Amino acid sequence: MNKTSVPSPDSIDRQWFLVDAENQTLGRLATEVASVLRGKTKPNFTPHLDTGDFVIVVNAEKIKVTGKKADQKLYRRHSGRPGGMKVETFKALQSRIPERIVEKAIKGMLPHTRLGRQLFTKLKVYKGSDHPHSAQEPKILSLNSESVTK
Repeated sequence: MNKTSVPSPDSIDRQWFLVDAENQTLGRLATEVASVLRGKTKPNFTPHLDTGDFVIVVNAEKIKVTGKKADQKLYRRHSGRPGGMKVETFKALQSRIPERIVEKAIKGMLPHTRLGRQLFTKLKVYKGSDHPHSAQEPKILSLNSESVTK
């Protein structure tokens, strides 16, 4: 009988990756980043443990969406008070807080549990190409550069 090995928290090797969001499609970038955050690209992936890596996303303001989503996609938030619903289009949110678009897309692809909240803390999203994590020496994570614009 074979035993299943569960990696100990000390044996998990965490790396830092840098992703450039310029001219990337939002959903395709989000799936790749969520997979790395979750640890699915590693051979010791365990569904109930945090085996993933840290991911830095830069140039969040240059992310693309296909079709008419720039004008039609809506982002909603609620203050918790009666009449407190705020609705904003993709284009308006991209000009105001572009980091939130990428964070929300990736967070929706992580588990909706304590583990997902823990994984989300390893995601760092920045507007522009500068980031304060150069001391971690992040490796460039290359994604498919095929951006579809219709």
